[in-house]
Amino acid sequence: MSLITPDFDRSVIVRDADAEVVGRAPTTIRLLADSSATGGALSTQRVTLTDGADGARPHHHGNSAELFYLLDGTAQLLSGEQVVTAERGDLVIVPPGVAHAFAAAPGENADILIVITPGVERFEYFRHLERIAYGKVPPESLLEVQELYDTYFRSSAAWDAARR
Repeated sequence: MSLITPDFDRSVIVRDADAEVVGRAPTTIRLLADSSATGGALSTQRVTLTDGADGARPHHHGNSAELFYLLDGTAQLLSGEQVVTAERGDLVIVPPGVAHAFAAAPGENADILIVITPGVERFEYFRHLERIAYGKVPPESLLEVQELYDTYFRSSAAWDAARR
């Protein structure tokens, strides 16, 4: 086990009005703090999903844990082969190497605070996802940057069954 010693010397303060927003309904991502701002301690974003929208397909991070805190609404989260329904105030933490995915529960909205630790520069990853959504780059382009963002895509029969 290794201890991460963050290397930053002042508080990180992100005002709501100053946060970059990527995407548009039904999936919007508010970029809060990237790894470079926190000395590698964490990366964090707020994801808002409406009307059962998907957040992320099954994937894992080789080096980081991911924390999901439900600010509001109801979400489905994959952790390993278990699909969990989480509601306002619920917390799910997925360890490194474990497959996970998230979405608003069918017909529901979800507002989720996500923290990845140790941090990985993620803001450009979300901008890349936006370029895919707008047809500027093909979805396959994500395969070229999996290692850069420590995001490795997987399949999950449990997730597919829950999202049908």
